Amino acid sequence: MMNGILDKYGYVPDREKIGRALDLIAGNLDQMMTREVLMNCFSLMDLTTLKPDDTAASVAKLVDKVTALREQYPSYPLPASICVYPNFASLVAARRCSPELHVTTVAGCFPSSQSFPEVKARECELAVLNGADEVDIVLALNAFLDEDFTRAGEEIALMRRAVGAATLKVILETGLLVSVEKIAAASFLAMENGADFIKTSTGKVEVNATPIAAFVMCECIRRFYEITGKKVGFKAAGGISNDRDAAVYYAIVSSVLGKEWLDKDHFRFGVSRLGNSLMSAIEGETVNFF
Repeated sequence: MMNGILDKYGYVPDREKIGRALDLIAGNLDQMMTREVLMNCFSLMDLTTLKPDDTAASVAKLVDKVTALREQYPSYPLPASICVYPNFASLVAARRCSPELHVTTVAGCFPSSQSFPEVKARECELAVLNGADEVDIVLALNAFLDEDFTRAGEEIALMRRAVGAATLKVILETGLLVSVEKIAAASFLAMENGADFIKTSTGKVEVNATPIAAFVMCECIRRFYEITGKKVGFKAAGGISNDRDAAVYYAIVSSVLGKEWLDKDHFRFGVSRLGNSLMSAIEGETVNFF
């Protein structure tokens, strides 16, 4: 059945071609790490805190850091969003310095997606009711890995309806899918069931974002756009901690999807540590702002 999804979109991952493209990106990385690119990467961050010991005070501190950014570094853009657990959505919504700084929450029983579909959908609804502009959910791997693609797709569609007009990002957990064929099939499945973005990882498993997974996902996004006319976004998350990591994914999106995808409506980084690294590279000295 997985081959049926790939046949439907006329896409088969070409490992050799992808490998050559990634080698070329690696060879040209130094030239692309300009101030303009690094600033744009900064604007694409979903600045994330998803720790077991998150509290209202610690989340408020993060939001206030972004407010202080405007005062201390006025030339910097705001990050795209602050990403938190859904119970903190209202706090971020009330405390943020601008509606341009979106409220992102995980939901749908993140990070395992192991629960009843009705519970997942209700959590998505509550996230939006409490101020979430964007909701990140996880593909139901319990169904997908059993090749029950109908059930996996129906769960995404259910949560799509639950979030209404909010942006829906579907996390594929590519490190657990392993093969490029499964990553491609999951990408198409998520997009055809309403994903506004497809996202690599939760950051909660051993293998998270990788360049090859990102490349395959971006090729699927391009193919889906060619067939349907819908521009789905890409989000890289999990282990992206420094400016060179960010530049690799920026180059992948640029080379596969083009410059029209290099904005916050179509490209994001899910990060907790990247901000300081980008600021240090931009300023030419160590910055520990976040």
